[in-house]
Amino acid sequence: MQDVIAMCSKITVARLIEREDFANRLKSQQSIGFHELLYPLMQGYDSVALEADIELGGTDQTFNLLMGRFLQEQYGQKPQVIITTPLLEGLDGTQKMSKSLNNYIGLAEPADQAFGKLMSISDECMWRYFEVLLSKSADTIATMKKEIAAEKAHPMNIKKQMAHEVIVAFWSKKEADNAQKQFEAVFQKKDLSKATAVILPKDTSNPLWIIDLLKLLGALKTSTEAKRLIESGSVLCNGDAIKDFKAEIAWEKGMTIKVGKHRIYTIG
Repeated sequence: MQDVIAMCSKITVARLIEREDFANRLKSQQSIGFHELLYPLMQGYDSVALEADIELGGTDQTFNLLMGRFLQEQYGQKPQVIITTPLLEGLDGTQKMSKSLNNYIGLAEPADQAFGKLMSISDECMWRYFEVLLSKSADTIATMKKEIAAEKAHPMNIKKQMAHEVIVAFWSKKEADNAQKQFEAVFQKKDLSKATAVILPKDTSNPLWIIDLLKLLGALKTSTEAKRLIESGSVLCNGDAIKDFKAEIAWEKGMTIKVGKHRIYTIG
């Protein structure tokens, strides 16, 4: 505790509340927990403990990264270089991509699922993906927008280009090609034989709670995300929307389950 108090003596409250979210909450008379004030110090001290030369973080971490530089100077170290990266909006197109917000694409997901998620984002949001994930220049993006406006290109095709390039970059070209072919077969040609086929374990009970079924299919990982999609009518079994979070599904081979806009599974 003596070390913690010594660290706290190196910073003033005035400096801490310069942080944008703290300042905004004070202006709107919202409370700030004391533990929240300690957080930038604790994160900043990581740089001291590691004697870091460089720290990388999102733009939302700028204050904390600078705190690391400040504390290093206080402890007689050379202050680290900080590098910030832009935040990427998640699948909802508004909040940053985050696992806790269930608006993310996981790098460990199958490429076809990732492709489908990429195709589900809004036309407006796809430009951010071109910019942040694919490093497309402002001029290149402007040209693509002009082609769409002049009806020389369709937004769907531009978005498929984005999804394909992202899968190539983070998975492989082979997986990207296969994922695009599967997407086009299922969602454009309505060929459900190309949907993701899943064979359930032999000991799977029948009927099965819809949440457990979705998890077995690999469509979702958390009950919270499943409940949100079910209550919004985004989960369909053989074309019928499932809106009851507690529903039990009498599954059978050949059944199709659609999750969200661009994920379709068939039970093998």
